[in-house]
Amino acid sequence: MNFEIIEMTENDRNAVIKMMKTFYSSDAVFTNGSDEIFSNDMDACVGASPYAEGYVFKDGENYSGYAMLAKSFSTEFGKNCIWIEDLYVLPSARSRGIGRAFFEFVRKKYPDCVLRLEVEKENTRAVALYEKCGYKTLPYSEMYKPD
Repeated sequence: MNFEIIEMTENDRNAVIKMMKTFYSSDAVFTNGSDEIFSNDMDACVGASPYAEGYVFKDGENYSGYAMLAKSFSTEFGKNCIWIEDLYVLPSARSRGIGRAFFEFVRKKYPDCVLRLEVEKENTRAVALYEKCGYKTLPYSEMYKPD
C-alpha cells in the first residue's frame, strides 16, 4: 500500500472533477451528474460546509482516486450518520487495498456513527468489497424527489 488518504483541497479540484465525470458516467452510478453538481460538490468539500468532506487518494504526486462523505443524523439508528457518497478508485489503482483502507479510516474518524452507502447491485465488485468490510444490505428502496 503506497498511497495516502489526504483531505481534499482547492488544488485537487480539476483532478477530482475529472474522476467524478468518469465515475458518474459509469454503470456504478444511477445518475450522470453535471458540471454544476460536480462544482457544488467540490465547493462543499473544500469550503466551510459542515455537511461534506472530501478526500483524495494519492501515490506520491499521482492521484489514485477520491471519496466524498456527507454528514447527517439517522432517526432509524438513533445516532449521527456518515454517508459515503462517492468512493472512486482509478482502474490502475484497484486491488491495492485503497477502498478497504478508506473504510477503516472513516470508522476510526467516526467511531460512534452509523456508516451508510448506496451501491448499484450490478456493481458486484463494489458489493463484494463492502460486504468484506462488514456492510449489510438494507431491505428497502430509497426514493427521492427531483427538482
